[in-house]
Amino acid sequence: MNLLLDTHILLWVAAGKLPKKVAELIAVDGDTVLFSTASIWEIVIKNGLGRPNFQIDVDALYNGLLDSGYTEVPINSRQSIIIGTLPPIHKDPFDRILVAQALYEDATLVTCDNILAEYPCSVIYIKP
Repeated sequence: MNLLLDTHILLWVAAGKLPKKVAELIAVDGDTVLFSTASIWEIVIKNGLGRPNFQIDVDALYNGLLDSGYTEVPINSRQSIIIGTLPPIHKDPFDRILVAQALYEDATLVTCDNILAEYPCSVIYIKP
């Protein structure tokens, strides 16, 4: 199974506060753990805006994800086109691209955002 981690899950990874359920999901042999370029972009933007939950060393997070065997999913035009087919459930463009990427990559989106669980893609909701 492909697991696409949303931005907040990545922030938990950076803080070393990964919930047990997520750690168990990631540890399954044969699963591919994905993270999006959009999540790194979101963290950089919100870090620069001074948002408290986003004050991390993004470079260290990025390198740590790669060193842990996670696979980066870049944004492409096909994924962007999928956004236009999504119902208007969530207005956050970062979240919408994550849903589109999950659909495009045939991945399960792992999120702590219950609104994302309403989209027509495979989602594992982790209660914060």
